[in-house]
Amino acid sequence: MILPFVKRNILLVILSASFCSCANYKKIAYFRDLQNNTQQTIPEIAYKELKIQADDILSITIQTIDPVNATSINQITTTPVAGVSLGTANLPNAQVAGFLVDKDGNIELPMLGKLKLAGLTTIEARELIRTKASFFYKDPSVQVRFTNFKITVLGEVAKPAPYILPNEKISVLDALGLAGDLTIYGKRENVMLIRENNGKKEIYRFNLNSSSTFNSPAFYLQQNDIIYVEGNKAKAATLNTARSQTYALIASLASVFAILITRF
Repeated sequence: MILPFVKRNILLVILSASFCSCANYKKIAYFRDLQNNTQQTIPEIAYKELKIQADDILSITIQTIDPVNATSINQITTTPVAGVSLGTANLPNAQVAGFLVDKDGNIELPMLGKLKLAGLTTIEARELIRTKASFFYKDPSVQVRFTNFKITVLGEVAKPAPYILPNEKISVLDALGLAGDLTIYGKRENVMLIRENNGKKEIYRFNLNSSSTFNSPAFYLQQNDIIYVEGNKAKAATLNTARSQTYALIASLASVFAILITRF
């Protein structure tokens, strides 16, 4: 009595998993609308330089004819950033070097004093700092870049986590690649991006089965963007299968217990 019941449940589990796998196989490939073996030109949305925001951390380097003169500005300061990954390395308590932009959008540089950088691109910030530094140094060369450009990738990816990136120009495809790509259960036709803009949440969606992804206004990421990959029906079926296995085991144990009671 018990053995056929268990076999029947196992068979149902196998058939359910096989059906889900076949049904979703065609949805795995990216950009299925592109033809094979042909060269195509896809219009891509123009990249816009990012604006500096409060809580950004900036790497600022000033080079002069006499390097000793700029030593005080180029001293490395670190700011702790918890629970992030740098590239592919997990850093639970990362120390990010650079100057923190305060809540008012300012940074404090030795000798140069307080500078308002919020709302500027790194190129504009570089020119502002170079102008200020020209009062103290001869022909200064200035470099400015983000050191805590953070994004977060969640859901059905191989390595869901917050990531700090060394490059400010990164696309949604770069971010998914950094997170190890979507799992077999990731819903490729409905990837969500959450972005905060002027205190409001903006939602964008990508269909990775289509080349329209390249035309999305959110194709290039901004600071603190969140990417969420929803699980597909196969994932739900897997969870239901696991639940069914648990129920089958409980039922089997209950049957055994009932037989033991009737016999003793």
